[in-house]
Amino acid sequence: MPLFAKTFRPRKTPPRKSASLSNLHTLDRPTREIELGLKYGAPTMTIGGQSLKFKEGRWITESDGNVPGKGTQRLKRNLQLAEENNLLKLKIDVLLDMLSETTAESIQMERELEDMKSPHRTF
Repeated sequence: MPLFAKTFRPRKTPPRKSASLSNLHTLDRPTREIELGLKYGAPTMTIGGQSLKFKEGRWITESDGNVPGKGTQRLKRNLQLAEENNLLKLKIDVLLDMLSETTAESIQMERELEDMKSPHRTF
């Protein structure tokens, strides 16, 4: 008796169910727009507690577009402090260079003074 006597015949697949079980496609257009939210407003977002709205190609605060928000003022202040910090670092570098130069001249003068005081001076 052969082991594989029957030929392979797969079963027929059952018919598929309806793709959408939702009845929203039967609604009229205005009702569908309300249900699906197809009426878009201007995009808005909240960053750091401040609400921004995209209007006429620019992000503006929702309270008033002409008044800079606290975040903008803080950013300007940070930039001002960064510039001041860079200036102070530059001043420190200049002062360290001046100190190094003065120290080198002082050491050189001390060596010359020691050479003049030494009895084994050669001419």
